[in-house]
Order: sequence, then C-alpha cells, then structure tokens
Amino acid sequence: MHEMTKRVIVLPSLLTMMVAGSSYAQTSDDQSMEQVGQPPPAQETQPEIQSIPDIGGVLTPQGRFVLEPEFQYSHSSVNRLTFRGVEILSTLLVGALNAEDVDRDTWTTSLTGRLGVTNRLELELKVPYVYREDTVNTTIAEVNPTFDLTNSRSGDGLGDIEVAAHYQLNRNLDGGPFYVGNLRYKSTTGKSPFEIDRTDDGIERELATGSGFHSIEPSLTILFPSDPAIYFANIGYLFNIKDDVNERIGDFVIGEVDPGDAIRLSFGMAYSINQKSSFTLGYKNDFIGKTDTEFTDPDTGITTTQTAASLNIGSMLLGWSYQLDPDVALSLNLEFGITDDAPDTTLTLRAPFGFDVF
Repeated sequence: MHEMTKRVIVLPSLLTMMVAGSSYAQTSDDQSMEQVGQPPPAQETQPEIQSIPDIGGVLTPQGRFVLEPEFQYSHSSVNRLTFRGVEILSTLLVGALNAEDVDRDTWTTSLTGRLGVTNRLELELKVPYVYREDTVNTTIAEVNPTFDLTNSRSGDGLGDIEVAAHYQLNRNLDGGPFYVGNLRYKSTTGKSPFEIDRTDDGIERELATGSGFHSIEPSLTILFPSDPAIYFANIGYLFNIKDDVNERIGDFVIGEVDPGDAIRLSFGMAYSINQKSSFTLGYKNDFIGKTDTEFTDPDTGITTTQTAASLNIGSMLLGWSYQLDPDVALSLNLEFGITDDAPDTTLTLRAPFGFDVF
C-alpha cells in the first residue's frame, strides 16, 4: 500500500473548543526488514496536527513539552425594557417605563502546559487570571426629566485552575478516524460568587473569578483526515459537583447548591491553505441543566428551593493559524454567539511553542 503524503495542518485555537499546543499524531517507530516480493507492513499514517484547542486532538509526542500563553476577551450585552404600573389599554400605560442595558466584559490571560508522557498519553495544566467588569445603565423614561443611572462592578484574580489528560485510543493503521479520550477537572481556586464582598442587603460589590464548584468532564474527540482538510467532532458531559455553601447573603442563608450539568457538542473542519497556514470553521453548543439552590430563612427556619432556568449556549467558530517555525505557532479565533444565552463575541489569541524535555 502507498503511504499517504504527510502534510502539516495548522489548526487554529477555537473556544473555549479543543486541545491546544504543538501536537503531532503518534507514529510508529518500529522498523522491520521487508521481504522480496511482499508488500511492506501496514504503517500508521496520519497528518501532523499543530493544534486543536480545548476539545482534544492527536497528541504531543513523547518527551515534548508545549507551553501556551493565551489571551481571551469576551463581551455580552443584554437589553431589557421593563414597565412598572397599570396597563389600561394596549396603547395606554400608566406607570414607569425602565430601559436597562447590561454590558459584561471578561479578560482572561492564561498559561497552559502540555507534556507528552508517551506517544499516546498527554497531561495538561492550565492556570488562568481573570478580570471581569459589568456595567448596568438604567433609564427611567416616564419621569421629567428622564432619569439615568449607571452602576459598575468589577473583580479580578486567579481563576479556576484546570488539569486534564488526553489519550489516543487507536493507532489508525487503516487511514480511518482518530479517537481521543479526554478527562478534565476544574478546581475552585477562583473566588466564588459566595465569597465576594456584598452589602448588608446582599448586593454584590465585586464580581467572582471562579464558579465555586468542582467539575469533571469526560469527552470523546473524533478526527478524520481528508487531505487537505481535517474534520473534527467532540461530545462531552460536564459533571458539576453540588456543594453545601452555608453562607448568609442578605436575609437568607444559602444552603445546598446543585449546579446544572452540561452536555457539550462541537464539530467542524480545519482546512490547510499551505504548509504554514490554515483556517477553521465550526460550531459548538453547550446545553446546561437547571440549577437548584436552597434558601433558609434564619428567623423562621423555613427552607425553600429555587430552580434556575436551563441555558442553551451556541456559537459559530472561525479561526486562523500560522506556523512561524517548527516550534512556534500563532492562532487567532473568533466565536459569535447565536443563541440568547451565549456571549455576543469571544476573541482568543494563542501562541504555543514547544521543546523537547526528554
């Protein structure tokens, strides 16, 4: 059989999408003497893959270490129109009409390290630093003169540190798809929503930099090379571990909080323009379940459970990547939210570089 010509495909970093860094498919180092008159033995044939961020990909070779600085900016905007009063007719309102515009901006810088333990096993550590800012602009139109109020809050600090393991499940001797199993754990090193400073009424004075809950996410990545493209898909399930918060906020004590789990899906295509450049098109969707929160009135001892609505976060993905040299790449990615719960835009810049450590 003829061995497929290897071609470097530089896959750009996508959302919060796949495993990043200079990664290469596992190759067979076995050498055997060919017999006259017989075809050579089947060899593992696959393209060399530079990066597939946050989901999982064909992995870093044994002894290779990849260090990846990353900068990410996310923006979302919510506009609400609220009427407080009496509706006499559909065209006649007696009361106050409030217009509220909420802008949420998040800047995250992180450093990720990946080590190829073997040609099929990779370990990862990610340390983020987060700065968040929320600005609420409220306009009360039904007063004279019109009343405007602006309120801003911010928060910064260490985010939730993550560790992960990625294992290539098959050797792909027949030219089919690659299967990679992933397991990711997110800690609670960031400041949780229950630890931030608040007023006596429970109103936030600052913003959290972490979720406040441990989470574990197993997932499966499928990569199918079709020169000059690679098709990818990923499915995962995020387990958010419930916790007994036991914190008083305002007039109530927050008891057990069970954050909703999430089903995570993504798919797309990475296309090689030439030996150094590529672009990626994709889509990802997170279906996040309902969150249950216990509230206890300390005066009466009555406990009630409040259930928050589920979330549907879907985004289109667009990315570019360029291989500066064999050890360094640069990638730029954009996410455009297409569901109501998704951020409007997310911009991510990564610059992974690798070197041999053993």
